Amino acid sequence: MSTAAAVRAPAGPVVTARELTRTFGDFTAVDHVSFEVAAGEIFGFLGSNGAGKTTTIRILCGLLEPSGGSARVAGYDVATQAQEIKTRIGYMSQRFSLYNDLTVDENLRFWAGTYRLWGRRFEERLPWAYEIGGLERRRRTLVRDLPGGYRQRLALACALLHEPPAVFLDEPTGGVDPEARRAFWDLIDDLAARGTTVFVTTHYMDEAERCHRVALMHAGKLLALDSVPALKRMVSSGAVLEVECARAPQALASLEALPGISDAALFGDRLHAVVADPALARDVESGLAAAGFAPVAARTIEPSLEDVFIRVIRDAEARRTG
Repeated sequence: MSTAAAVRAPAGPVVTARELTRTFGDFTAVDHVSFEVAAGEIFGFLGSNGAGKTTTIRILCGLLEPSGGSARVAGYDVATQAQEIKTRIGYMSQRFSLYNDLTVDENLRFWAGTYRLWGRRFEERLPWAYEIGGLERRRRTLVRDLPGGYRQRLALACALLHEPPAVFLDEPTGGVDPEARRAFWDLIDDLAARGTTVFVTTHYMDEAERCHRVALMHAGKLLALDSVPALKRMVSSGAVLEVECARAPQALASLEALPGISDAALFGDRLHAVVADPALARDVESGLAAAGFAPVAARTIEPSLEDVFIRVIRDAEARRTG
């Protein structure tokens, strides 16, 4: 990629939240959340459905008023300057926001108008949009006829036409094949390297691994925020066992009951167990075999972000019900 947006980020953090809160009646969707995001940072926002991720993004994008606390984006206050924010950020929602009955070129022109990008400046930005999306040969193609990966790249190009200092991507690669996801994240890496702040939610842990920092949300609360290596250190290296056995879902309860197991969870067709001593792998094998789940094989692995996420959530739930 030979050209990119000339980002003009404000001094200091591009995104700041202080005790940010949003309620809907008696339900608290975002519960006193605080963080900062720097220029050029890829900031991952992880959490289960209903964790408050999308609500937080909608507040930061000026689409939803906060019930309490404060936040600033690109130097503007979300409560009093929402209109200014909307024209100075890029936003890709979970739902596909392009118009299927318009061509690639027509979509770019429509979204440029919503960002007040017209005339000569738009014509200067158009070649960049085609380049970032690999869309030059598809400019007259109807969006409904584009493969999923190209639709996502077009949506990103539309969100970046006006050169915003920050772009908010709410699960941008949902339903896209793995190769298209990798290509999309290569674009994100390049944008961040050139100074654009990327605020992204995702359910894919391999995508979260590519973020500079990751925030873990659960039930509206921010439970952890750090770099990926620092988050993984929350689960001591060498203290996670991966267990292959017969009928893994049914074996989970037996695994949790074994001595030395501080936490256990189902990961696909395998089990993960947090242990105080990796040498307990043999005890796990013999214990599950005796419980009728042979053959059993346990090995030490490095903790994953998913291990961290599950442990953080369980610790939070234990404190809440404590």
